[in-house]
Amino acid sequence: MLRLVAVTAVVGGIALLVTAVSSLSTSDAPAQPAGAVVEVASHRTVSALQDKLRRTPSDAGAWAALGSAYVEQARITGDPSYYEKAKGALDTSLQHQPSGNGFALVGLGALANARHDFAAARDYGSQAQALLPDTAAVYGVMADALTQLGMAPEATAAVQRMLDLEPGVSSFTRAAYDLEQRGDVAGAREALERGLGAAAAAPDIVFCRYHLGELAFDNGNLDEALSQYSQGLVVDPRDVMLLQGKAKVSFAQGSLDEALRMYSELVQRTPLPQLVHEYANMLRAAGRDASPQFEVLERQFALVPDDLAASVVAADRGDAASALRLAEAEWGRRQHVLVADAMAWALHLNGRHEEALTFADRAVSAGWHNAVFLYHRGMILAALGREEAAGVLDEALRINPHFSFVDAPRARETLDGLR
Repeated sequence: MLRLVAVTAVVGGIALLVTAVSSLSTSDAPAQPAGAVVEVASHRTVSALQDKLRRTPSDAGAWAALGSAYVEQARITGDPSYYEKAKGALDTSLQHQPSGNGFALVGLGALANARHDFAAARDYGSQAQALLPDTAAVYGVMADALTQLGMAPEATAAVQRMLDLEPGVSSFTRAAYDLEQRGDVAGAREALERGLGAAAAAPDIVFCRYHLGELAFDNGNLDEALSQYSQGLVVDPRDVMLLQGKAKVSFAQGSLDEALRMYSELVQRTPLPQLVHEYANMLRAAGRDASPQFEVLERQFALVPDDLAASVVAADRGDAASALRLAEAEWGRRQHVLVADAMAWALHLNGRHEEALTFADRAVSAGWHNAVFLYHRGMILAALGREEAAGVLDEALRINPHFSFVDAPRARETLDGLR
């Protein structure tokens, strides 16, 4: 299933940033908690920084760290109000230290990435790089932004610089995503395992286990995926994304009612757009009413616009015109392969198959073993009557026969018809 949020290395990056900023403050600055679950760790970091700022309200470094911690709170809770809190804290940091405040610029870059304003994130990262050329967190912001802008060689260089400076969880997880996009699944797995080996705090362990599970799931290995999710849940039994992973495996193994129950509980507890969208598609696959979930997504996109995610959702709802309009708007801002794939599918749904194939070819050009990309390309080729359609659909199902609750069965039906 195409995940709506593609920036993968947030946990380690925010932790690295908060730790780096705190090291510039006075000796009672809070350390990143170790051995706590993600929500508790993030909450404690925010509380400790707030306490510090009550004592030293002009500490620019602490304000920068607080802003970055609020970005992490937004990621964990799905509450967009934390973005405004983050912006306020980072602006306050710059008020107290208008020049030479590299960590506030890094925080603003992380915030821009979280809001999917990747061009702004790149600019903030570039400014921070001039001030902090040997700080790993700078290159984390740059790598995330450059990746999503479709600037693959530059993103790889930023990841490599981050690895050189700080070979830890944050850099290894970014390296894994970079390698996965270039089709090196074994290299991505090795990078994640090295990240796991470097993880000391519970949030980092959970983060690595989740992405090891996702890599296994996306490449059709359900047993390995379940093992990784389960090992992560030993560390944090309530982690939302690990539970989401288990729910996906349950569905793939045929336990529909159990999977629906788990997703229902997850979206009630933490209504992240990715979870709501997946739950909606699972309901569709089960022949049940998904309209309430799509209405929730509409409200979420009204609060925090995301044209790529909204295009994918519109396509799933059958609104081809909106899917294309939103995909075109996102393509105008950045040419990442995820956006190319959204363009391809939206054009196909609007009957513009020849144009769609151009974008579908671009989506697979880097070699990413992405079953969704291949499914879309196969269906476009089938619509054009091309003989290679069957081979492409077969490859999608070989990579991951459970890539989508709704589209994997369609891929099998179409393939059977072509044969």
